[in-house]
Amino acid sequence: MKGLIALSPLAVFVALYLVTSLVVGDFYKVPITVAFLFASIYAIAIARGQSLPERIKVFGRGAGSEGVMMMLWIFILAGAFANSAKELGCIDATVAAALAILPPEWMLAGLFLAACFISIAIGTSVGTIVALVPIAAGMATTTGTSTALMTAIVVGGAFFGDNLSFISDTTVVATSTQGCRMSDKFRVNAFIVMPAAIAILIAYVVMGSGISTSAQVPAVRFWLVIPYLAVFITAVCGLNVMAALTLGIALTGIIGISTGTTEFFEWLNSVGKGILSMSELIIISMMAGGLLEVVKENGGIDFAIKKVTSRVKGKRGAELSIAAMVAMVDVCTANNTVAILTVGGIAKQIGDRFGVDKRKAASILDTFSCTMQGFLPYGAQLLMAAGLASISPTAIIPYLYYPMAVGLCALAAILLRYPRRYS
Repeated sequence: MKGLIALSPLAVFVALYLVTSLVVGDFYKVPITVAFLFASIYAIAIARGQSLPERIKVFGRGAGSEGVMMMLWIFILAGAFANSAKELGCIDATVAAALAILPPEWMLAGLFLAACFISIAIGTSVGTIVALVPIAAGMATTTGTSTALMTAIVVGGAFFGDNLSFISDTTVVATSTQGCRMSDKFRVNAFIVMPAAIAILIAYVVMGSGISTSAQVPAVRFWLVIPYLAVFITAVCGLNVMAALTLGIALTGIIGISTGTTEFFEWLNSVGKGILSMSELIIISMMAGGLLEVVKENGGIDFAIKKVTSRVKGKRGAELSIAAMVAMVDVCTANNTVAILTVGGIAKQIGDRFGVDKRKAASILDTFSCTMQGFLPYGAQLLMAAGLASISPTAIIPYLYYPMAVGLCALAAILLRYPRRYS
């Protein structure tokens, strides 16, 4: 009973966010920050054996932990880089470059590759969807191809980068909670998802044969792609992600000012707006860290681990339990980053207990949360894509071939103990 009470703040959060959203029929009617706030207040109120100042101190310890602070720094730098690059025109240049180098009959495959490249460069599925769905919808109209199919191609490619990018929120949170390097998690994750990406790419090549398009691609300004390439290449080579992002921010300023595309103070303003754009995620991260610390202090985490692992006999069962937890929480929160934040600490303890490689644990958290997020018609990605393409979110779901393939590959990676080196 004590364990259930200790875990009840998480139930309060789910009830406030999920149940209320279902009742009103809008998953964005209840701000997730408000749900975390009330759940945090409740968690502090029900804690026993400590005075109120001591309970608040426990909450503050979790909110200001080293892991949380590291995430916040990366969020700040990622926001600054993403917005400064966007306002400089790097997104448009990257879109044009990705589409210009491929022949018309590769339209489907090219669109998928463009979404993959852009999403892994900018680290956000929503940003990729915003950049590419209008182009995809226009191509669908021009060629008579299904708008839902074209939109789903972009959504699938967007989740490719959301899952793998070094500056993706999910990557930052997954690696931080499991205590592994981003470059190591990238390698493991690539082993799991690349077979799916290659298979889907081949399928799009076959499906797109014979298709032609007269859609006009804007002139390519290749120098504006340099900041994205610099961040991606340096991060893959093992440079600290904060250093890589700092380099990217500097390059947006140097290129923008030297080419006359922007002025010094305009660049500073775009950097500042990018930082502010991450404010909600920063607040959520701190409150989630504090909330989980209070739950942990009162024995809730130990109770959850005991229940989840009661039937687990080895690494395979532990990995399946981690996958099930993050997928279930993502359904409840409709936010893959929040889902990883919520179960990351529990997943770390399960992994440590059963000897799960922390790099594979981080990959499982990221991959299953992104897979589940890709199928939620009330998730931000499908809502955004549907709105830009003027179709229903549910119309996109049957064409989400890449998330389907990734889910199967991720499940196979657990059941077949793949990749062997990390299993």
